[in-house]
Amino acid sequence: MYTRYDGILYQMRGDHSATGPFAPAIGILQKRGGMVRMSQALKLGISRRSLYGMRDAGIIQPLGRGLYRLSAAAPLANPDLVTVATRVPRGVVCLISALAYHDLTTEIPHEVQMAIERGSERPRIKYPPTRFFWFSGAAFSEGVETHTLDGVAVRIYSPEKTVADCFRYRNKLGLDVCLEALKTWRERRHKNLDVLVRYSHQLRVERTLRPYLQVLL
Repeated sequence: MYTRYDGILYQMRGDHSATGPFAPAIGILQKRGGMVRMSQALKLGISRRSLYGMRDAGIIQPLGRGLYRLSAAAPLANPDLVTVATRVPRGVVCLISALAYHDLTTEIPHEVQMAIERGSERPRIKYPPTRFFWFSGAAFSEGVETHTLDGVAVRIYSPEKTVADCFRYRNKLGLDVCLEALKTWRERRHKNLDVLVRYSHQLRVERTLRPYLQVLL
């Protein structure tokens, strides 16, 4: 594949290696999984001019404000979660988004739901649609798992923590969503009842969750 920028012919080979003025920058992006934020690119030695030049030549594509990805890279399997996690690396995927990741719901997420630490400024993300929830203390820091999606580290609450969180937000999510998640979790081979009870106690939803749990058990 060929493209031209500033009168210079630029070639992308079939193996996604490159020749031309942007070859060093392409190599840096490839080592990072093909995705980079503007601030990261500058720290890695990629100039704004090179970044904008690659964008204008179609070598990289914007995924959101200040976030770019190599156009020749394979399609993302989890584009929304990866995009938001890259923009908000300290955030944690939660509630319905986490249920969907763990296959604990039949709900189709129409937005990425992410927890951020109370006191943090709300991140500005136009796309994908994102809804933030402010968690504090142990409610924010505990139960976090790190999963590698499309080469990006994405922080997601564990199944047990997510079920407890959903009961905490049952008035916003709907009790039916919570009960479906609890029932599906109960049918899992790998689960930890003690951990679920601990999180439900920590989040002060144990008295609400326990009767439903006893029926399922």
